[in-house]
Amino acid sequence: MKKLKTQTLLVLVLCLFIPLIGSAQTSTKTVPMPSQQNKIIIDKIVEAAHYKNYVTDFCLATISEAALKEKWNDQKTIEITESINYKNFRDAVYNMFAFYNEIELETLLKTYQKDTVYQTTNVMVTNDALGYNLEIFANDIVRGRYK
Repeated sequence: MKKLKTQTLLVLVLCLFIPLIGSAQTSTKTVPMPSQQNKIIIDKIVEAAHYKNYVTDFCLATISEAALKEKWNDQKTIEITESINYKNFRDAVYNMFAFYNEIELETLLKTYQKDTVYQTTNVMVTNDALGYNLEIFANDIVRGRYK
């Protein structure tokens, strides 16, 4: 009889902890983002590096490839091209710089402003994760996700 009570108690305790384990696996993590002050510096870095132009040019090239491949008419190509907006991609850039402190960002900004060679071969262009995100963004534009 005592063994039965112990087993019942064990089953009840186990039933209490199973939902806790299950909910721990489904909790979402927040994407790291920089502070407001750092976002201002990052925006200045993007301007100094001409990264908005890079993003736009990349998207235009992707749209041109898709237009030729899928034989779009001019109206559809123009419609898709007009949906390019850097603001839809900005959070990916912010996320890339989320782990930089203000001093590092200021130093990076000064480097971008002084060195014209560094502007074209910059950390945003060479970052694999950001490049992958840019490909996804450009393909989403081609699919009409940002109309």
